[in-house]
Amino acid sequence: MKVLVLTGPESSGKSWLAGELQQRFGGMLVEEYVRRFIEENPRDTTLADITPIARGQLAWEDQARAQQPPLLILDTHLLSNILWSQTLFGDCPDWIEQALLARHYDLHLLLSPEQVEWTDDGQRCQPRLSERQAFFEQTLAWLEGHAQPVQVLRGDWAQRRIQALNAVTRLLET
Repeated sequence: MKVLVLTGPESSGKSWLAGELQQRFGGMLVEEYVRRFIEENPRDTTLADITPIARGQLAWEDQARAQQPPLLILDTHLLSNILWSQTLFGDCPDWIEQALLARHYDLHLLLSPEQVEWTDDGQRCQPRLSERQAFFEQTLAWLEGHAQPVQVLRGDWAQRRIQALNAVTRLLET
């Protein structure tokens, strides 16, 4: 089983690209649990919500891993929970990073916020490119600092799609 993670700032194309990759390569797609959490809890998220959000994401990921698909595509993983918690609340429960580091991921596709428009979907909160760029840099620093396999995707939508398709083709050939 190859495990692929799409990560990066909001509105950079993770969900769209995850769907494109599943359509092209098959496998199983795990969506962002936080979106369901916010829909079911229509209020401002608090630090106390980070644990149930992270546990929900882990449960979805673990259910998919148990099925052993040839390709597991994660629209996000716990790194986003960590960085959002730190960004919004200046803190994050320690167990989340430990849980993240206990799992194996074959490749992270990190999407840059540059060259694509931010879209307000009612859940997003970083309309300024500088905010999204800072989140991107934090993500890259964490991935590199923890020796995680990462490829940065840049450019317009078509360029991102081509880069991702090529990256996943290489991943599946190894």
